[in-house]
Formats: sequence, structure tokens, C-alpha cells
Amino acid sequence: MTIAKDKPLLMVVSAPSGAGKTTLCDLLLKEFQHMTRSISCTTREKRPGETHGRDYYFITLQEYEKCLQRGKFLESAVVHGHHYGTPRAPVLAALASGRDVLLVIDVQGAGIIRNCIKKGSHKGLKAAFADVFIVPPSVGELKKRLLKRGKDHPDEIRTRLKNAAREMKAGRFFRYMVVNDRLEQAYKQLRAIVIAEHCRNVKSA
Repeated sequence: MTIAKDKPLLMVVSAPSGAGKTTLCDLLLKEFQHMTRSISCTTREKRPGETHGRDYYFITLQEYEKCLQRGKFLESAVVHGHHYGTPRAPVLAALASGRDVLLVIDVQGAGIIRNCIKKGSHKGLKAAFADVFIVPPSVGELKKRLLKRGKDHPDEIRTRLKNAAREMKAGRFFRYMVVNDRLEQAYKQLRAIVIAEHCRNVKSA
């Protein structure tokens, strides 16, 4: 689907780990051809099947700290013991060219961007910004999904579930919330948000 690009969208999507945000966002990128995904930097190790420059920019802690000191991140956060940051320049360049930008980041990072926009720190992003929180139908279902995907050590799963309880409390600060119970229905809601945001009056932002 192609949408008029007179008001590009900065779409921030967050969720507890295992809630299905990556699958939903992959569907968005497949359908909305003028939407580009921002690739985050991280200090964690690559997981099997991940590619540098496609999934993340995998960098050292020293490289990360240099970028942080030079103000190259739109937001940065420590998640599950690892550092993550959204490169500022590619996001601004994509928006300037009229492309929608999709940020798939953690709750902490989304909150940083939201608060900076409220304070006026990220000038020019207020009208473009919209954030969506993806939640599982229950914590029990979230645990099943984390176990099923088989990517994490049992200790890490316990940490992720503990963090999920805290993260879900932050859902009330997001503009939109989508419950990912059935993938097809959740995606219909997510794509409807993209369309609605493009129809929103900029003056009301």
C-alpha cells in the first residue's frame, strides 16, 4: 500500500519481549512500501540467523560510548543488561525525504523519545510521532511464547518475564495499544493506526 507522503510518520512500536512486535512490524514493512525500519545499534552478541546491518548494528561498548558522547543517538537505553541506541541521522534523513520511519524499540527507549518530544528537545518530530504498545493476552501466554521460540536461557526468560510485568504498566503512556491475541486481528488494528495517523490533522499534533 502506498500513502501520500505530505506528512511522514515516525511510528514507534514497543512491547514486552515475546509479545510479537517483530512479526507484526515485518507485516507492516511488507505492505507499506514507503515505510523504512530504523536499525538500532546494540552491544549484545548476534543471535543465530541475525545479520549485521539488517537486524542490528552490532558494535562494541567502546564504539557505543563514542556514539553516545557525540550525540548520535535519538534515544539510548540499557535493556536486559545490553546497550541499545537509535541512530539519529538516518531517521531524520528518511523523514526529510517523505518516508515513514518505523522504530521497533523497547518501552524505555520509547519513553525517552516521547518525553524529549514533549520537552521540545526533538524539534520537528512532534507532528510525525505516534507510539503503539503491543501486549500479549496474558503473562502466561507470554511465557509460552518465550519458551516456544527457544532463543533464551531459562534465567533470561525469568528476567524477561519480570521486566514484562513492569513494562506492561507503561502501556498507559502510549497513544495506542494493540493486544496480540490473534495475529491477523492484531495486524488489522496496527495497519489501521498507520492509516489513521496519516489522516490526522497535523495542527492537532
